[in-house]
Amino acid sequence: MWGEALLRQAGGKVVGKLASTQLSRLAERVRSEGGLPIRIVLPDGEAADFGPTPTLTVTVRDAAALAQFRQPTLGGLAEAYVEGRIDIDGDVAEAIRIAARLVEAGGAPVSARPGLMPAAHQPHTDRADISHHYDVGNGFYRLWLDELMVYSCAYFESGAEDIDTAQRAKLDHVCRKLRLSQGERFLDIGCGWGALVTHAARHYGVRAVGITLSEQQALLARERVAAAGLQDRVEVLLLDYRELPRRFGEASFDKVASIGMFEHVGLRNLSVYFSSAARMLRDRGLMLNHGITSADPDSRPIGSGAGEFVGKYVFPNGELPHLALAVREMSAAGFEVCDVESLRSHYALTLSHWSRRLENGLQAAAREVAERTLRVWRVYLAGCSHGFAQGWMNLYQLLGSRQVAPGATELPLTRHWMYHR
Repeated sequence: MWGEALLRQAGGKVVGKLASTQLSRLAERVRSEGGLPIRIVLPDGEAADFGPTPTLTVTVRDAAALAQFRQPTLGGLAEAYVEGRIDIDGDVAEAIRIAARLVEAGGAPVSARPGLMPAAHQPHTDRADISHHYDVGNGFYRLWLDELMVYSCAYFESGAEDIDTAQRAKLDHVCRKLRLSQGERFLDIGCGWGALVTHAARHYGVRAVGITLSEQQALLARERVAAAGLQDRVEVLLLDYRELPRRFGEASFDKVASIGMFEHVGLRNLSVYFSSAARMLRDRGLMLNHGITSADPDSRPIGSGAGEFVGKYVFPNGELPHLALAVREMSAAGFEVCDVESLRSHYALTLSHWSRRLENGLQAAAREVAERTLRVWRVYLAGCSHGFAQGWMNLYQLLGSRQVAPGATELPLTRHWMYHR
């Protein structure tokens, strides 16, 4: 139990010989199993290579962090980095891949998940949680998002597109799926910085309302609407989705989109969420729900402490339902689910673009946010890209038709209309 022995040293100081010996033994075991391109440097300067040609150096600043290398977890390693107990010299995406392999080598597979403890979501707590994530600063997000600042999964046809092209393609994909047309009333639940409502009004002729709980998002979205000359057709409101029926009355919209929002709803509130959206729609109106889902059939979070890390540092009280639960709750709210599309590979690519753009702009990012915040986002974006690529979570677009009276939907018989240019 070398990590525990180190932690017992007076004042938290490392006894170099003991640390070096134990770390060398661990490195030797990893090398015998194929090795990893990582070098770990102890506080006293002693180092151990876990492979013949290390490309990543992890410097341990605090003896307490050494316990993470005895039985590593993704959450524990990420937290040690965020809190400055370890530093990383090398590519952050490679660091995530190596960390995942260290976890597996330590006998704690990422697939292992804790029990589920659904959070209680109330309007005031949801508003605070949204502010924690989205009110980091518009300048920070502008550094690594696309030119339209679309903070959700892009849509790639070949995978070679740049992020600006892929995000414009996603906006069109959403609008086509919803069959938006001139003069329709369109609601965007969780509108972000207004890219979708602006795009839908400009290119599809709708009258749009976007709602968000982020004051900074609402402010910039309104500025962008005004700059586009669309004030007469687009409205952006600071509004909770639960307030929609009282604010607008029922059946006020033809189409509804919710892009990257229902992750914040909470498992217990899915019925209220989908029911609120349904009440906004006319009979045969369409809803497109685009959101991250759990890969676990019981909607449990990612294992190895990764889910807990995201909940603590990135998305407070965020919960991911499994696809089956999302479809069930959407159906129970009166929707006929007409189309289900997985965009998991698209989100892995999107996050990889975001991560690289942030890494290329670290100096500018450091002027926008505190060092600890920047560390959170570096490990979060790279980690999520790896997680989606590995299938630890998924992302689905669910298209539903609100069916009040019996009979057919208003949709064509095939999907050709979704991809028509």
